[in-house]
Amino acid sequence: MDADVFARLANALDRLPNGFPRTASGVELAILRKLFSVEEAVLGAALSGAFEPAGEIAARVDQPPAVVTKRLLGMVRRGLAWFTKQEGALYFRLAPFIVGIYEESLDRVDHELAHLVEAYLLEGGAAGIMGPQPALHRVMPAHHAVKTESVLRCEDVRALLLAAKTFNVRDCICRTQQDHVGRRCSFPLDVCLNFSDRERPPIPGDISQAEALALLDRCEEIGLVHTVSNVMQGMSYVCNCCGCCCGILRGITEWGIDHSVARASYYAVVDQAECQGCGICEQRCQVHAIAMQDDVAVADHARCIGCGLCVTGCPHDAVHLQRLPEAEIVAPPADYAAWERARLHDRGLDMA
Repeated sequence: MDADVFARLANALDRLPNGFPRTASGVELAILRKLFSVEEAVLGAALSGAFEPAGEIAARVDQPPAVVTKRLLGMVRRGLAWFTKQEGALYFRLAPFIVGIYEESLDRVDHELAHLVEAYLLEGGAAGIMGPQPALHRVMPAHHAVKTESVLRCEDVRALLLAAKTFNVRDCICRTQQDHVGRRCSFPLDVCLNFSDRERPPIPGDISQAEALALLDRCEEIGLVHTVSNVMQGMSYVCNCCGCCCGILRGITEWGIDHSVARASYYAVVDQAECQGCGICEQRCQVHAIAMQDDVAVADHARCIGCGLCVTGCPHDAVHLQRLPEAEIVAPPADYAAWERARLHDRGLDMA
C-alpha cells in the first residue's frame, strides 16, 4: 500500500510542468520516502499544479478539513507544497521537485539522500527535468562583462537587487549534495541569494542590500555563473553556479543536455591579436566553451552561455561579449504562470 502511495505521488509530480520522470530502478520513490511521510504522500498525490481550497482536497482524500489543513501547512513549511490566500481562505498546490522540493530539503540532505539524488539524475531524472523547454533557469551576464546601458533590465541581476527590499543568503543545495558524494571544487557554499520587493520580519540568513551586491561581486570574481528563474517578471533568487556541482550546468558539462539552461543574450568573442595565451578564460569557463588552440583562446559560440566570466577574468582585455543576433535571442516567458503553460505544452501535457 505504501509503495502505491509514493508511486501516485511520483506521478503527480511528473504531471507538473517541471517534471519528475520515473526510472527503471524506482530510485525516485526512495527519495520521496525520505522527504514525505505516508500521510503527506497521500495528500501530495491528491494535489496538482493548480491552487485549490483545503476543503476540496479534504473531500478528495476523505479526511476532516481541519486535519488536512494542518498537515498541508506543515508541508508548506518544509517546501513540499505551496499555498496562497484568496479572500481569507487558504489554497494549496503541490510544489515541483526542481525547482522546489529539492531546494527546500537543504537541512535534510544526508549521505543517503545525496546518493539517491545523484542516482536519480544519472538514471534519467536530469534529462526528464532539464531537457524540456523553456529551461528552468536563465543565465545572467556578469555585471562588468557588458556595458550597463546596453543591458535590458530583465538581463541585469544588479538592477533586480537594487529594486528589492529584503535579502537572504543560504547554502547552495547542489554543493551541499555534492559534499556527500565527492565534491570536485572548492567554491563556497554560502552563495545562494533570495530577494523580495516586499518587507517582512527578519529571518536567519538575512543580509543588507550592500552585502547582497557585494556577494554578486564576490561570485563573479571567483568565477561563478549567475542564474535566475527563466521568466521576465517575478524573479526572486540568484543561484551562483559551477559546472561541476550545479545540476543545471551539469546538464551541459556531463549529461549532454545542450539547453539545460537558457543562455544569456550574448556570446564570447576572443580578439586573437590581443590574446596572450594565459589560459585564464579557459579555466574560468564553467561549461568548457573556451579552449586553447596554438596558445590562443578560442570560444565555441554554440556552447557559450554568455555568462561573461571569461571577460571579467581576462587580464589583457582580449575577450568581450557580443549580443546575439535578434533571430537567435529567445525571450523568457512573461512570468511563472506563462512558463508553466509553455512547459506543459512542450511536454505534451496541456492536452492531457
